[in-house]
Amino acid sequence: MYENIRYEVKENIGYVTIDRPKALNALNNEVLDELHDVFTKISEDDSVRAVIMTGEGKAFVAGADIALMHSIDAVQGRVMMIKGHGVMNLIESVEKPVIAAVNGFALGGGCELAMACDFRIASEKAKFGQPETGLGIIPGFGGTQRLPRLVGKAMGKKLIMTGEIIDAAEALRIGLVEQVVPPEELMAEAEKLAKTIASKAPIAVAAAKAVINNGFGMDMKTASALEIEAFTAPFSSQDKTEGMGAFLEKREPVFQNK
Repeated sequence: MYENIRYEVKENIGYVTIDRPKALNALNNEVLDELHDVFTKISEDDSVRAVIMTGEGKAFVAGADIALMHSIDAVQGRVMMIKGHGVMNLIESVEKPVIAAVNGFALGGGCELAMACDFRIASEKAKFGQPETGLGIIPGFGGTQRLPRLVGKAMGKKLIMTGEIIDAAEALRIGLVEQVVPPEELMAEAEKLAKTIASKAPIAVAAAKAVINNGFGMDMKTASALEIEAFTAPFSSQDKTEGMGAFLEKREPVFQNK
């Protein structure tokens, strides 16, 4: 179905794998189009309750396709950046939690792709960075905005302005990733997190993701009002009745996303 990515669903978990290992899974227009298509499908598929994204081979995504960007002008570059932002924003806003299982290089657009996910679990072999200033450009898929929000304004400036590439341990220290594991345990840890979240009420998980994302940049009064509305909505759901009923009956809930 896709030429540059693989997608499958197993036990309510969607698996998205960037599959251009000869190009270190570099992002080009075709990959971006396929990612947009698959995450649109994921957003509409109630059977998917969590997503794991990773890369084939030794890279998560080593960056955008430099040969492509070298050959395009400012107008074409703007079109590509708008497309890239559309993909990252879609991944960030899709109701299902998205886990980046970072198996190797996550540089430039690859780092930006990982940052658009809700969680980042990294192999000990993973490398992160925004090396664009060394190429005469700046991050263009949201890196100037998401990186400082994750690691702090000054650290974000440092990593972007120096183009420094850091290892997984440093990424964990500064808050760019949530967990670092041996390479052979990466997918198992990502699946463990995905299955834990998938066992919760999908309506509640979606509401929590939306209110956290949307309220993050608001003042506390406005964000609190947003939380009140998000808290109230699930009270009319079957999943709320099932979750609380199961708790009182001392059994495991069976959520239906209704």
